[in-house]
Amino acid sequence: MKRIIQANIDRFKQLLETETDPTKRKTLLRLLSEEQVKMDALQASPPAGKKTS
Repeated sequence: MKRIIQANIDRFKQLLETETDPTKRKTLLRLLSEEQVKMDALQASPPAGKKTS
């Protein structure tokens, strides 16, 4: 999951470098923000499958 989210972040950043249409840029910025929130939440949560006794 982490690799997919990071791939999306990288791709959105790459697209923003060349995109000039304001509507598309706004959409890309929103998508980038959403993916960054997902990444932050994933990194903040404890690893799955590990139980403490």
